[in-house]
Amino acid sequence: MLIGIGGISRSGKSTLANLLVTFFRRNGKKAIIFHQDDFVFPETEIPKIKGRTDWESPESIDHEMLYEILLEFKERFDIVIVEGLFAFNDPKTFGIFDKKILVKISKRTFLIRKAMDQRWGYEPTWFIDHIWKSYQKYGKGYIQGNNYLSISGEDEFEMKKVLAYLEK
Repeated sequence: MLIGIGGISRSGKSTLANLLVTFFRRNGKKAIIFHQDDFVFPETEIPKIKGRTDWESPESIDHEMLYEILLEFKERFDIVIVEGLFAFNDPKTFGIFDKKILVKISKRTFLIRKAMDQRWGYEPTWFIDHIWKSYQKYGKGYIQGNNYLSISGEDEFEMKKVLAYLEK
């Protein structure tokens, strides 16, 4: 099974992916996670915004390489999970997901969590706002209708709801 997990930065995508891979492994499944951040192009090939590297652009991700890796690992593992801001942005990758989970948080929660995130050093306010706007524009990609599970990343995940969706 190939599971896509999308959502804005700091929404809990990686946390959910880790919970799921642990659950599946404990239940005898061969499971692996891929983080879309591991498929970014070299910084020199990524668009810029106001002189800063625009990591929040779909053009920052090597979607073709991610697609090829997912196809390869889908044959070798029972469960393959990919998580990322643009998990649902590429039509080819979106088309191979068996299950899609969108982790949603409010803008307020995003701003609070992002303010506490020091991984990349100081982030100007305008860039944090750009992250939110970029996600609103590109992050949901091909998600529509009822072809996915929407889950809140505000508090602890409703794992029973997630597992029930994955079993369908």
